[in-house]
Amino acid sequence: MPDTNLVFSIHNLKKSFKDLVVLNGIDADIKKGTVTTIIGPSGGGKSTFLRCLNLLGEPTSGSISFEGKEVYGQLAKTKKGQEVPVWKKGNPVYGVKLKEKELNQYREQVAMVFQSFNLFAHLDVLTNVSLGLIKLKKVEKEEAEKEALNYLRRVGLENKAKEYPSSLSGGQKQRVAIARALAMNPEIILFDEPTSALDPEMVKEVLLVIKELANSGQSMIIVTHEMAFAREISDEVLFIDGGVIQEKGDPESLFSHPQKERTKKFLEAVL
Repeated sequence: MPDTNLVFSIHNLKKSFKDLVVLNGIDADIKKGTVTTIIGPSGGGKSTFLRCLNLLGEPTSGSISFEGKEVYGQLAKTKKGQEVPVWKKGNPVYGVKLKEKELNQYREQVAMVFQSFNLFAHLDVLTNVSLGLIKLKKVEKEEAEKEALNYLRRVGLENKAKEYPSSLSGGQKQRVAIARALAMNPEIILFDEPTSALDPEMVKEVLLVIKELANSGQSMIIVTHEMAFAREISDEVLFIDGGVIQEKGDPESLFSHPQKERTKKFLEAVL
């Protein structure tokens, strides 16, 4: 039986772009209500891993199960009442196991916050946050805007509701993006380097919001270069380099007593 305490169960996940192998066999279990941070050098596969989990980028092979249901894996077809794995030229065929409507619902549950904010420049802050509620969850506009205001209040931006993204600081834009993700009431939020596009003085305000989410029990996976923050907030830290998890563990063990030489060298360079 599937473990109901897991948000994700990932097995032997691989992703290639032609001859370039970006992920080379990722195995991980992500528990509900926990914060997993992913650290590692640029180009190691961290952001690609998040995009695969959200199915914005389709893996090459392996499997992803979400709350016990396989959403990506080896494809099968029904033959004589039984499911038979699909093979092509002697190789198993992998793919997304969700229909389009299910995929949209899945992405509501697996929200993503990007480093570049991805706000709609022509819409005010309130509409940016409420639009998903109206379009995807079919909430009436008045109720959607009321809910959106609550989420803006949660990230400290209720007073910016009628302003446009161009008038906001980078930190404020990222907090709007977080409010937009929260409005979908997701099971888990994926943060792809949420502070990397921010000026140093704006980093703290975004990290504070994420920390408050962690304290509320929100499941999160965070790709970050903020080592002190990762150490403080994480239940588990994954060190990814070369498309594989080189080492993982609780933050105290990984940061204070890394076991792998590659981890030691990375931490020596960034701490």
